[in-house]
Order: sequence, then C-alpha cells, then structure tokens
Amino acid sequence: MTDYGHQLEFGIFPTPDASAADLVLEMSEAADVSGLDLVTVQDHPYNARHLDAWTLLSVVAARTTTVRVALNVANLPLRPPVVLARSAATLDLLSGGRVELGLGTGAFWDAIAAAGGPRRTPGEATTALEEAIAVIRGVWSGRGAVSVDGEHYRVKGLHSGPAPAHPVGIWLGAYKPRMLRLTGRLADGWLPSMGYAGPAELPAMNATIDEAARAAGRDPVAVRRLYNVDPGTSPEQLAELALEHGMSTFIVPVASVRDVQRFAAEVAPATRELVEDERTRRDAAPAGPVVTDTGRADASERGDAGGAADVGPGARESLATTATAAGAARASGEHQAPDAPPSRSTVDATAHEGAGAHLVEVHDGLRAELARLRDIVEQVVAGEEQAHRARNAINELTMRQNNWTLGAYCQQYCRFVTGHHGLEDRSIFPHLRRSDPALTPVLDRLEQEHLVIHDVLEQLDDALVGLVSGASGTPELQRVVDRLSQTLLEHLSFEEDELVPALDRYGFY
Repeated sequence: MTDYGHQLEFGIFPTPDASAADLVLEMSEAADVSGLDLVTVQDHPYNARHLDAWTLLSVVAARTTTVRVALNVANLPLRPPVVLARSAATLDLLSGGRVELGLGTGAFWDAIAAAGGPRRTPGEATTALEEAIAVIRGVWSGRGAVSVDGEHYRVKGLHSGPAPAHPVGIWLGAYKPRMLRLTGRLADGWLPSMGYAGPAELPAMNATIDEAARAAGRDPVAVRRLYNVDPGTSPEQLAELALEHGMSTFIVPVASVRDVQRFAAEVAPATRELVEDERTRRDAAPAGPVVTDTGRADASERGDAGGAADVGPGARESLATTATAAGAARASGEHQAPDAPPSRSTVDATAHEGAGAHLVEVHDGLRAELARLRDIVEQVVAGEEQAHRARNAINELTMRQNNWTLGAYCQQYCRFVTGHHGLEDRSIFPHLRRSDPALTPVLDRLEQEHLVIHDVLEQLDDALVGLVSGASGTPELQRVVDRLSQTLLEHLSFEEDELVPALDRYGFY
C-alpha cells in the first residue's frame, strides 16, 4: 500500500477531432467553469483528422482562466525539443503559468516516418527522450548556453530562454522498466493509461520508479502519479487507486459537455471526500512512518511562511479561532450585511429538466461559494479586531497568512464567476438569441450586468491588495464584498426568472 499524500487533481481528455472543434472548446470551457484542474489532449501530428495539439491548447488557454493545459503526451519524434521547450514556455508565460508537459517516446513508427520523422527502436527512443529532457530543461533555465551532445539531439551553445512562468512539470508516459527508471530519476510525474497499465500492474511499476528515484537521491514523493482512467470509473475505484496505489491525478476521456459536468460535479468531489476521510482516519490512528507530499509539508519543512494555496494546520487553527470571534461579532451586531436576495434560488429546480435545472444548480453553487466568501471575510475582520485588542498576543505572520489565504480564495472564486459568465456570453446567449429573438432585451441586460459584476470583482481584487499591503483596511474589503453580494445575487435571480423556461425549451447549445 502506497499513498504519497499528493493533493488530488482531476482533468479531461477530449479527442482533438477537427470536425468537432467547437465541441472540444466547449468541453474545455466547461472544465474550467466546473473547477477541474486539467485539459489534456493527445498529440498525433500525422493524423489528418486531429487538430494540431499545440495550437488547440493555445486557444483553450486563451478561452479559460484557471484550468491547466497539457499534451498527453507530446510526440517527441515530430516535436524537436528546442521548439517544444520554447512553445511550452511561451504558452506558460501567456497563460499565467498554466502549462504542463507530457512527453512520450513516440509510437506508430510507420506514420511518424511518413511525416518525415525518424524511425527508432525502443532503446533509441528512450535514449532520445532522456536527451530531450536535458535540452528542454536547459532551455527553460534561462541561464547561459545550452549544450547537449547526444546521439539523437545535439545542441551546442544555444541561448537559453524564455523561462516559463512557473516550474513546468515534465510527465512521462512510461511502461517498460527502463522508461520507469528514467521517470524515477528525472521526471516530475508519471502518466500511464489504464488501458496499458491496469491497477494490478501499478504496484510493481511504482516500485521501479521509487527505487530509481531513491538511487538518484530523490524522494519518490517528488514524482506525481497521474492516470488516464477509463470512462465510468467510479469514485470508489478512484479512491482506492489513490489510497492503495498512490495515483493522485485522474484524467478521463470525455465526448460531451455533460460528461465534463458529471465528472466535475459528481465523481471528483465524491472521490475527494472518500480519500480525505480515509486519510483523516489514518492520521488519527497510531501508525508507522507516513509518506508525505512535499506540497503538504508544514511551513517549517518548506522553509517559508506557508503558501496561499496550501493552508497548513496552524492556519486552519487560526481560522477556527477567528471564526469563533466572528460569530461573537455577528451576535453583537458589530457588522450587519445589507439585505440581499435569497441565498438559494426562488426557482424550483425539481420542476425543470435539462438545461434550466442545470443553470439553477450552477447558480446555487455560486451562492454557496459567495456565502463562504462572506464568512471568510468576517473571520478576517474579527481577527483584526482581536489583534487590535491584544496585539502582542497575536502572531503577525499568522495574520498575514490568513489575509493571503483569503486573497487566494477570492481569486479562485472570482475566476470561477468570470469563467461562468464568459461561457454564457460566448456560447449560450448567442444560441438563445437565435432560438427566441424575443429574449434579446433580457440577454442584453444580462450581458451588461456581467460587465458590472466584472468591475466589482476587479474592485474586490484591489481591496485585497490594499488589505495585504496595508494601504486600506477591512472596512473597504467588507464594503466591496457587500456590493458583490447584492449585485451577484440579484443578477442570478433575474437570470433564473427569465431564462430557465427558455433553457428548458432550447437547451444550452
């Protein structure tokens, strides 16, 4: 049994079908709006029925806000490593650090040769991949010249750069022992497919990777275990793969927007809950040594004050303390939010089917997240008041971490709202205009309200920057959050009243 303790991630694997390009983009946007982590595509440049993978990922990155993109996996024989490295770094810079790189040795050698690529034996292909990793990492370093004198790739005195916006992960599609050892020595992730490496084969393959990592002086936890799973794999099966075999990123093939929505709304959260419950149970029980994830290490082990996206036990305890104080502040009337529309839809989703009911479900998710956002803001407000009364008893670093955690959460929420509105503006609203011209005034108003909400989200971001920098305090933050609450809730209610019946008739697309 091996659980490397990695945070779970979930992604999709749409076929880059050139005859269904709009659908591929719609599924990618749905993944972004639904809160999934990855959009990945296969790379077969010789396939005339496929969109070019890099061009497709560039458009996906431009039309999304938070989801990361990756080749699953790059066809190295037809992607020169210098060009591949610079393509990945460029897209990472342009997308705000949302690119990862899956690499493979290549397959279908007749097709590769027909496209002008080399024909390699398995041994030659593995050697070429190792050389390519050296070239790619050299280009990404952004320091000095790159020189690799290999059998397949020779680079001498090449100027490195550009450096990507974040440390791009290199994930290898590996199955044979030599490739698995290469993964343990050099890669950031292992990316097999269930169809080629079933669950029963994972323990031995993981052991080979772990042994090679230790021999190279690496912690096996440094290698994330990703898995292209079969469609229909249940949350219980995914949880077992995480807890028993250490697989932590699950990527599923999808053929419709509904496939994406179901995976995001049903499978991913159920899997997370199962894994978290079992990890909590194991942590509470006396046990032997636990394999830890470098991403989950305490701040003292990382050598920093704790990242915004990774709230450690100390921060959770502090937030719990401020939550108690916030409750007391609310009871005493120190802060009263303005009256707002109901926190849940006034439209009965059970009375509708299809797209109308789904819109209400999405909106209810936004309402729940907004309520959580308001509660976190009130926790920070209460924490500041406590610091003012007992300044010497409060650890300033903890307070700073709370503020940054709030900032990271608000940023994530704001991107989710913006992504949802962008999907409506680009796809759903034009469809409804065509289907029912009488809806034009309603849709015009909704589009204008999207712009207003976007402006309020920008104000929220400015208020968070001011809070962390000390340029402004929590009253300004509270004012903007109150305005966001009023504006967004009124917008959601109006949209449901006007559009749910139309969506029941015409659907999203």
